Amino acid sequence: MKTNRTLLPRSSPDAERLTAACALSVIGGFLDIYTYLCRGGVFANAVTGNMVLLGFNLANRRWENCGKYLLAIFCYALGVFAAEFLRARLPRLRGTTWQQSVVLIELICLSAVCFIPYGGWDDLVNALIAFVCALQVQTFRRVHGLPFASTMCTGNLRSGTDALFRGLIHREPGAVVQALHYYGVIICFIGGAAAGAALLSCFNRFVFLLAPAGLAAVFLLITTKRELAAWTRSFRHRFRR
Repeated sequence: MKTNRTLLPRSSPDAERLTAACALSVIGGFLDIYTYLCRGGVFANAVTGNMVLLGFNLANRRWENCGKYLLAIFCYALGVFAAEFLRARLPRLRGTTWQQSVVLIELICLSAVCFIPYGGWDDLVNALIAFVCALQVQTFRRVHGLPFASTMCTGNLRSGTDALFRGLIHREPGAVVQALHYYGVIICFIGGAAAGAALLSCFNRFVFLLAPAGLAAVFLLITTKRELAAWTRSFRHRFRR
């Protein structure tokens, strides 16, 4: 019996560039320190903490606090769903790859965050950032063929140390280089958090616009020269008309 399967587009090699992975990790660290310092002292990048706090509030019958954690968990799951929907249904939207489409959605969402007031709207902002982080981690899952995450570092540390062990102890070819890739991504994540902490303490909330600016840079990093040339020709044609 034959079954029809939709062939999902593979990740573009440009989406697996080390430079793009490092840029995304810097943004991931920046988002984490932003939500911690400016949006209620939480880490919105990963959903595990929200699940733990949800369980804690359920155990203590603090029903009024459960809603915000449920919202963040739901938005994270929604982000994964949305990324896979784009991958399956919109592999190319007017010459744009699905990875580029995800970056554009992230950029729009984070640009809006900058204009949402502090205080009463923090739970909504944290849920929106959880959605963005889920989009990002579901879309950009490999660097040079190696699995990685740009919004959390536990898995990267495990994979990097495992590769280092294989390289130093078992003399596995290329393993040390793999470890350096992982450690480089971790350093970028920490650097994004450190830079975010310094900038947010010295300047006002509009420093957050650096996050969408960074995503714009990522968009260019995963865009080929041929695609840029095609878009330029298209714009010129429309302008002349």
